[in-house]
Amino acid sequence: MPRPRNVVPTYTQHKQSGRGRLIWTDTAGVRHEKLLPGEYGSEESLAAKARLELELATSPTRNLVTSNDITVAELLAAYLTHAARYYVDAEGKPTKELGNMKSAIKPMRELYADTLAVEFGPRALAAVRQRMVGLDWCRSLVNHQIDRIRRAMKWAASEELIPVTTYEALRTLAGLRRGRTEAKESEPVKPVPDEVVKATLPHLPHHVRVMVELMMHTGMRPSEVCAMTFGQIDRGSDAWTYRPAKHKTAHHGKGRAIPLGPNARAVLTAFLAGRVPEPNEPLFSPRRAREERFTRLRENRKSKVQPSQTSRKRSQPKRLPAMTYTPNVIAHAVATAAKKAKVSHWHPYQLRHSYATKVRKQHGLEAAGAALGHTRMSATEIYAERDEQLAATVAAKIG
Repeated sequence: MPRPRNVVPTYTQHKQSGRGRLIWTDTAGVRHEKLLPGEYGSEESLAAKARLELELATSPTRNLVTSNDITVAELLAAYLTHAARYYVDAEGKPTKELGNMKSAIKPMRELYADTLAVEFGPRALAAVRQRMVGLDWCRSLVNHQIDRIRRAMKWAASEELIPVTTYEALRTLAGLRRGRTEAKESEPVKPVPDEVVKATLPHLPHHVRVMVELMMHTGMRPSEVCAMTFGQIDRGSDAWTYRPAKHKTAHHGKGRAIPLGPNARAVLTAFLAGRVPEPNEPLFSPRRAREERFTRLRENRKSKVQPSQTSRKRSQPKRLPAMTYTPNVIAHAVATAAKKAKVSHWHPYQLRHSYATKVRKQHGLEAAGAALGHTRMSATEIYAERDEQLAATVAAKIG
């Protein structure tokens, strides 16, 4: 993890006392100076210098203020500096958790920005939670956001910005329980019927349609199909396997293998149509989709192309289509296509639930967990709907 900006201590000699001193500027731009024990250059002074440099390298924000006078706003600013460095993917780009964390601490900052952090207790946390309920957030989201606030306060305690007792007190606030709160319940994600998907497909752009079909046949996440490259597909046997480099549990050191069955292989083979992309080139690209659309329009043109229309490309356009799709783009395209098809609105992530339900019905819960890449069956239970017809059949025979 790279050292934050400006946290580069300088070792100099204090003129009046002759002792060694360390001078540095923290991430907030505040200059700090600390006298070290012993004469400048002595073993005692150099040992203290080495200790302080290690502390600054691991905790660059702890010297902003003392734990007695730090406010909630200052604490949250320090934590966001840490979070911006911590919640990044392998390429150094921010993950969604950073945005979730900013959303969680916003009500806390609005209500208690000027409050001393040591005075932020369970009652204050309960008030923040009530503000979230007033924002019409569902119960499960409120609980998740409160846990994120506790995570920020735990970090502050580890940095000695607040006493550990402050964090421990916040842990005593229990989460909201179903049926015992005015917070609304979230709607469970259900599988999307096959007929709804089939009616939507003709109204989708070509690249998005292929991605939706692959999700339907594999149960992969929208983020995984967006990041799909030709080089990540193991084609050494009849059973192809897609091994995404980036996936939800990659930061836990876990691998992800997505088998591509006959239907998925047929969809992918037809899409490539003999073309062999570069290994690291995204299979699905808005920029390439636009070029392909322009090519089709030019080939289907019946009138003669005027000289002024031979090429209207700008040498330096202000905005180019992105090289890769995002889950939000797929969701927007699906919503638009569903409206055109006059079917109920659905979300691409429902395809994962549909696939898990089919696998569970035919091969059991363990097979569904393996297909989704889960290590815990409790996670699979969320995605795979129980087969009520099978339960009814059993009841009819032995009930």
